[in-house]
Amino acid sequence: MGKSHRPRAGSRAFWPRKRAKREYGHIRAWAEDREEPKIQGFAGYKVGMTHAHIVDYRPTSTTSGQEILMPVTVVEAPPMRVAAVRAYGKTPYGLKTDAEVWADKIDKALAGRLNIPKKANAETWAQITPEAVADLRVLLYTQPAEVTGIPRKVPELMEYRIGGGDMAKRIEYAKSILGKEVDLTDTIKEGDMLDVVGVTKAFGFQSRVVRYGTKLLTHKNSKHRRMIGTQGAWHPNFIRKDVPSDGQHGFHQRTEFNKRVLRIGQDGAEITPRGGFPHYGQVRNKYILIHGSLPGPRKRLLRFRDAIRYHAGVEFEKAQISYVSTESKQGA
Repeated sequence: MGKSHRPRAGSRAFWPRKRAKREYGHIRAWAEDREEPKIQGFAGYKVGMTHAHIVDYRPTSTTSGQEILMPVTVVEAPPMRVAAVRAYGKTPYGLKTDAEVWADKIDKALAGRLNIPKKANAETWAQITPEAVADLRVLLYTQPAEVTGIPRKVPELMEYRIGGGDMAKRIEYAKSILGKEVDLTDTIKEGDMLDVVGVTKAFGFQSRVVRYGTKLLTHKNSKHRRMIGTQGAWHPNFIRKDVPSDGQHGFHQRTEFNKRVLRIGQDGAEITPRGGFPHYGQVRNKYILIHGSLPGPRKRLLRFRDAIRYHAGVEFEKAQISYVSTESKQGA
């Protein structure tokens, strides 16, 4: 008889389950280029969830074309500012930074945390030519002082790619936005499909039962019911990394693919419920309504990018929204 086999126990959905390096995610891959140069993403603060009455835009859904109650996540997205332009060159080991051009003025709170190079912008721009540059990106920083629900007012600096058009057009576009504010509507439109990168809620050090959902041992077990049945074979004579074990649970970076932008609103007061959003308060800036849930707790910074796995999909013009709930969410 052949060797017996059984499926591996426990969830292998994400690996490794370790703490993220920071409270907002990092992005390593970008979508294919668009027709016109633009920044391929943005960032905003998670406000919370509500529900809306929306005509179902999905053609294969059983309720297609009907008005349904749809869960939506609200993200507040005040303008961001361009701190620098970064040019990458191609090497045998991947992309390498060739040149950086910094704006003349950046936020004082941000400048105190960085080693900003001396200003030699004219000479640096001369190095950034279409022939020498393999990829062009910008460093954007948030302006949390404009958001009332965020206690921390220190800006966060992050990198976004400029895509679309040829490299000469991208360089001209980068020159035009250096040091200026970038608005949400400059990068994202209603109906766009986005990937959302965030860091999940943190639960600290937890057991293997909580982390992996392993089965409790029988009550006849000697001392512990929540321990693992076996930690592996005699050989190899070490515990393999895929054996369920105790450790960090939550505060992991996760990416939600293909999230539809249903609305970009100008005034947050129109969707703020009575009494404000729980643990957040009032929405006072531009906001995004996104279909479904997003990772992380309220007030966490989420990063958006153009969807990289959305190839052929739903024809979408503008969501037909008849009602967004503004009833109090403070409880009874």
